[in-house]
Amino acid sequence: MSLLNAGPDRSAEERPATGELLRFVALGDSLTEGIGDQVGEEWRGWAAVLAYSLAPRGQKVEFTNLAYSGALTADLAARQLPAAMARRPQLAAVVVGGNDTLRSGFDIRRTALELDATMGELSAHGAVLLTACLPDPGTLLRLPAPLARPLARRMRAVNTVVHALTARHRAVHLHIVELPWCAQRRLLSVDRLHPSAEGHHLIARRFHDLLTEAGHPLGPPPTTEAAEPPPGRAADLWWMATKGTRWVVARSTDLLPGLLALAAADGLARLRGASGRHDERMARAAAQALASLG
Repeated sequence: MSLLNAGPDRSAEERPATGELLRFVALGDSLTEGIGDQVGEEWRGWAAVLAYSLAPRGQKVEFTNLAYSGALTADLAARQLPAAMARRPQLAAVVVGGNDTLRSGFDIRRTALELDATMGELSAHGAVLLTACLPDPGTLLRLPAPLARPLARRMRAVNTVVHALTARHRAVHLHIVELPWCAQRRLLSVDRLHPSAEGHHLIARRFHDLLTEAGHPLGPPPTTEAAEPPPGRAADLWWMATKGTRWVVARSTDLLPGLLALAAADGLARLRGASGRHDERMARAAAQALASLG
């Protein structure tokens, strides 16, 4: 936990619909942990950048980042939510789902249930929620189409759920998927999965804009660009030679066998002229998952 700038401590019940957001808790995975935005020996990330811009008139913001690399939606409800509730947040970021699509046991119904439980508990106690839809990992990694299509299908299902739950819990939503990640390489870190320092600043600034439009009194917006330079070709090659290969090996034991099976099934369907069937099945599963929430 960190204190950014010191202000009055009010319970969530006393906070108006649009008011100061001085207790901010971030839940999620490596994106929110800040991977790709390294300052010294630590990760900073978009949530920390945003926290510095929340308080007007020099007041303090109490910021706690509970996100960690590899977290699934189930981890939010089981591990991060209790710690978040103990801090009585006025603002809570719930940005997760990418890791779910990278697991062989992907289950959109379970994802919907866990996200709804997490967001519901936070919003019921007065927290303003931040959510986001995410780009699919296959596109960012530029995987071959047979491998990328199943991941894109899963990510669309997760984003469908996130959009519906955003409306259900009246969250402030950012379409991260629509930001120009592939067109502007400098927005991505060397691993091509996480934002660079500039990319994290862009996300923070967009959330700041949305909160301002919602009527919350905030401090000055974050800068558009970070002071850190974007990754270069040498950094790309070094990451792949050191950390990237380990990531591929780790995922090969979990995701790759299932992904290859999905790719084979998708390829057969395309040969039979029924490639849309898998898309329809996943879309139907997402709709059924949301319907099961009541």
